[in-house]
Amino acid sequence: MASTLLLCAVGLAALILGAELITRHGAKLAARLGVPPVVIGLTIVAVGTSAPELAIGLEAIHQGADTLTIGNITGANTLNLLLALGVSALILPLPLRMQTLRFELPSMIAAAFAMLAAAWDGVIERWEAVLLIAAGLAYTAAIVQLARRERRAILAEFAQEFGAAAAPRPSALTTLTTLGALAAGLVIIVLGADWLVRGASELARMWGVSDAFIGLTIVAIGTSAPELTTTIVSTLKNERDIAIGNLLGSGVYNIVFILGIIGVAADGGVTVSQELVHINIPVMAAAAVACAPAFVTGRQLTRFEGGCFVAAYLAYVIYLIAASG
Repeated sequence: MASTLLLCAVGLAALILGAELITRHGAKLAARLGVPPVVIGLTIVAVGTSAPELAIGLEAIHQGADTLTIGNITGANTLNLLLALGVSALILPLPLRMQTLRFELPSMIAAAFAMLAAAWDGVIERWEAVLLIAAGLAYTAAIVQLARRERRAILAEFAQEFGAAAAPRPSALTTLTTLGALAAGLVIIVLGADWLVRGASELARMWGVSDAFIGLTIVAIGTSAPELTTTIVSTLKNERDIAIGNLLGSGVYNIVFILGIIGVAADGGVTVSQELVHINIPVMAAAAVACAPAFVTGRQLTRFEGGCFVAAYLAYVIYLIAASG
């Protein structure tokens, strides 16, 4: 028991350190390359913090634990949308960009319902997984295109205000150092999540709960710890674009790329239990839809709305605990 608790503690410490590196150097990289910070959150940070879900999913499929895989992705996204966003808004009201309302949130809602549609017959087939990956590639291309347009607008405004003088370009060594620190942060986060998940899963098995419950709660919380930690650190450092971009981008990538890759790798498709199809995946989709009115009102997530999100997630966890008994 003591060694398992120590493993959890070391994993959590690694997650905090990795999140700090990603937040600090992700913002530096965005500034030096002229890329909006939200793009870093939606791509590099989102993919990196979704790596634990991919590792867990591939291992679970290898062991024939399909329920754990789907439960992990579903539970992680529900946690990100309700708990992580809610905690961030409780710390500081969360302002939102128009791009978030017009593109990123609709993408998350569409991805959630795509997962529900693919899983509705109880099996996510390989061709459906291929379609998810294709959607992920289109999503990433759209992010890059929107970033280019925004960058051109920013440069034009800068030239009009201050003249055509170009900003000094960072040295290659400085850029490489920043990239190295960002990569180190991602590696530390992946290792920390692995240690935390292994320790938490062992504790859960000691208490005699099911794989479905582990996937939706213990493993989901563990693999979402990078997103949650990165969001809290980004909020405290006032890098809110990285915070919101990381959460929405990670949720989309969890479905289109992580689930897509797992579905392609699985022989005969990924089996989805009826409980996940009729209860847990719809809860995830409902959480994504619930963000829409909260985001639109005043173009920010208030502390009250954040508190409602956290309360909704706690109620969901209470339901899972009661249902597992």
